[in-house]
Amino acid sequence: MAEPMTHTPLRVAQTETGASLLEVLISVLILSIGILGIAALQSVSLRNTASAEARSAAVIQSYAMFDMMRANRAAALNGDYDQNYMCAPPGLGAGRVNEDLDLWITQLQESLGASACGRIQCGVIECEVGVRWDDSRATAGEDEQEVITVSRL
Repeated sequence: MAEPMTHTPLRVAQTETGASLLEVLISVLILSIGILGIAALQSVSLRNTASAEARSAAVIQSYAMFDMMRANRAAALNGDYDQNYMCAPPGLGAGRVNEDLDLWITQLQESLGASACGRIQCGVIECEVGVRWDDSRATAGEDEQEVITVSRL
């Protein structure tokens, strides 16, 4: 009968396997910097989205005022709606013009904040509606933004 073969184990050189604590810490640091960058990008995106929404609301409110003036065209062309920047509703007084202005300024401030102001200047055929508000929260935003819309009645 043949003798069973016996193997002597070979010694394998000792090498490090896995990641060292230092490599793990560096990886966590790089990952956290990336996550902070994404959070900052999200914050800037939200601020700029709010600023774009405010500009859209200003244009919508300008056209709302044009619609009110078109419904009362004779008074608008007569200059009854003309106002310099008005930042507080005039209060409900006598007449449709005052009611329209009160409603418009109230809606401006509801959609753009308490800093919103509006002005109206009408000529012979065209009218200009300006809306001004504080937009300092936007990226590189100015304290005061203004949208001016010109339309024929």
